Amino acid sequence: MKLSEFSFELPDELIAQYPMDPRDSCRMMVVNRKTQTIEHKTFRDILEYFGEGDVMVMNNTKVFPARLIGNKEKTGANIEVFLLRELNAKQKLWDVLVDPARKIRVGNKLFFGDNDLIAEVVDNTTSRGRTVRFLFDGNTQDLLNVIHRLGKTPIPKYIGREVEDRDYEDYQTVYAKNIGAVAAPTAGLHFTRELLKRLELQGVEQTQITLHIGIGTFAPVEVEDLSKHRMDSEYFTIEQETADMVNEAKRNGNKVIAVGTSTMRALESSVSAARFLNPQKMWTDKFIYPPYDFSIANAMVTNFHRPKSTLLMMISAYMGYEFMMHCYQEAVKEKYRFYSYGDAMLIL
Repeated sequence: MKLSEFSFELPDELIAQYPMDPRDSCRMMVVNRKTQTIEHKTFRDILEYFGEGDVMVMNNTKVFPARLIGNKEKTGANIEVFLLRELNAKQKLWDVLVDPARKIRVGNKLFFGDNDLIAEVVDNTTSRGRTVRFLFDGNTQDLLNVIHRLGKTPIPKYIGREVEDRDYEDYQTVYAKNIGAVAAPTAGLHFTRELLKRLELQGVEQTQITLHIGIGTFAPVEVEDLSKHRMDSEYFTIEQETADMVNEAKRNGNKVIAVGTSTMRALESSVSAARFLNPQKMWTDKFIYPPYDFSIANAMVTNFHRPKSTLLMMISAYMGYEFMMHCYQEAVKEKYRFYSYGDAMLIL
């Protein structure tokens, strides 16, 4: 398929600026791939669709405040440093993006807070990418503590406002545990602790994987031929207990529900020859777009995604291109809220 086939008109007013309160009061479009039907529900109505023996798989990655605002030595120019990933804990090396990039050269020192943190640029990686070394005497946890104090929650730039204190909680799932993401697994933002408990009481088993979502989730596809697009690699972990739970549900004919595209990507990156789930700890650059034959999850929770995004392409592969486009046209018509803080879609 071609990139241009994933374009659609999205009015700016449908881009959600804040989440619903409570989280599970957002709208949910329920779509059935087999019957090609659409229902309009509220997210807490998800209880109607799953029961005893079904398994819900969630991504428990935790977003850290990855956006640092600092100053360049000598000139004092304002610099934004977006932390992507730690490269070497002992040497305190990090892979980052800088803005404005033209002002940042190898050898420059960058100062954050009241000189609480200093970074030295040691290498160029891409046009905006740099490798920096933090000049910091403490251990890794001490460094992370300073980053958490000085950093800002990395809400996406398409949310057209400044970061607020509430975003630290809002842009995090209630089950977030393992720190390492620079973007939230947004399908999980709709769950409350109460809703998770009610699912549990209905016999829906819950298990977690970890996939640390990187900045590549927002990277535009720049080639018309999708087979030429390359995804950024992301690290994920699937434990043996999760694999056993998922495989048991598959054998028994129960539903396996992937909460979010990051969860789906991890599951599909760890499929055995017999189309069951393997435990795994590895990097994946898997790009899922039509046509694609899914092996693990037979239901999915997701958000409404950007035109021409890799997330939209995965959804298209999962529910069928024509039906997906029809559902998105319906979502625009019915004024569903889009993107990270927006409404939900349940695909059955």
